[in-house]
Amino acid sequence: MQTRFVSPYFLSPRFLALAGTVVLWASAFPAIRVAVDGLGLAALSLLRLAIAAVALVAVAPFARVRMPRRRDLPQIALCGLTGMTAYQVLLNWGEIHVEAGTASLLIAVAPVFSILLGSAFLTEPLTRNVVAGSVIALAGTAVVTLAGGVSGFTAASLVVLAAAVVQGVYHTASKPLLRRYTGLEVATYAMAAGTVFALPLAPATFRTVGDAPAGALLAVAFLGLLPSALGFVIWGYAVARLPLAASTAALYLVPPVALLVAFVWLGEVPHAVELLGGAVVVAGVVLINHRRRRPPAGTGAHAHRDADLTSVHP
Repeated sequence: MQTRFVSPYFLSPRFLALAGTVVLWASAFPAIRVAVDGLGLAALSLLRLAIAAVALVAVAPFARVRMPRRRDLPQIALCGLTGMTAYQVLLNWGEIHVEAGTASLLIAVAPVFSILLGSAFLTEPLTRNVVAGSVIALAGTAVVTLAGGVSGFTAASLVVLAAAVVQGVYHTASKPLLRRYTGLEVATYAMAAGTVFALPLAPATFRTVGDAPAGALLAVAFLGLLPSALGFVIWGYAVARLPLAASTAALYLVPPVALLVAFVWLGEVPHAVELLGGAVVVAGVVLINHRRRRPPAGTGAHAHRDADLTSVHP
């Protein structure tokens, strides 16, 4: 009898896609700090979206990206407006006044909105583990925030929280699209739509980009090609194959990773309490992703569909 080798979950493509998304999106926060100082809010927001959109559209013919159906255009527009345009403008504005690490911690509440919206509109299960894990992960982000010396919410902090809300809307709105399109297709559609919505920023961009320092231009190129273009593609791949709660829970890992990236890139040394908070965040993510072992499912199509929606294991 031949035994089939089953790779561990941490070596599965869906796990590697989530891990890559976390690293790329965590690196975006310090990169935004570098880019926004030299480019300003308008230029950074439009250029990052445009660079990502051009890269994805250029790859589209070789990757056999299909044209979207007309009935899906309103939902694609919603994804582009919220997850791309509004998110970029709000986050970039917030990081003018809020430190990169603090911004990443505030954005960490986005999975909570994703889970609540998914439960309300996508009938995704809101289990005890999901609720408890979310609370634990948020407590971890609060520990890191307090360790960074944040005292109360400023107007800029509220703007970053608004960015977390629109990101949560994007995660929920893109989930149904990922049942009909690939992760690359959804990322391409949303990025192109987001760039169109950001076109009113073009005049301010043209006035700024000519005098921008090389470091800022390199930072926005990095943001457009890696965290935006590649990040959203592999994120879509993971979300299409995991429950919304399980996939968005991985975003709780972005703040701890952002601390590490800021240390390597900007020389920011995290406090011991920040590291403790990061450990608490990881514990919350583990709890959210924990599933009881279910009895063997039936062989019918209905049983197979339910397994896809409730299990995070390959």
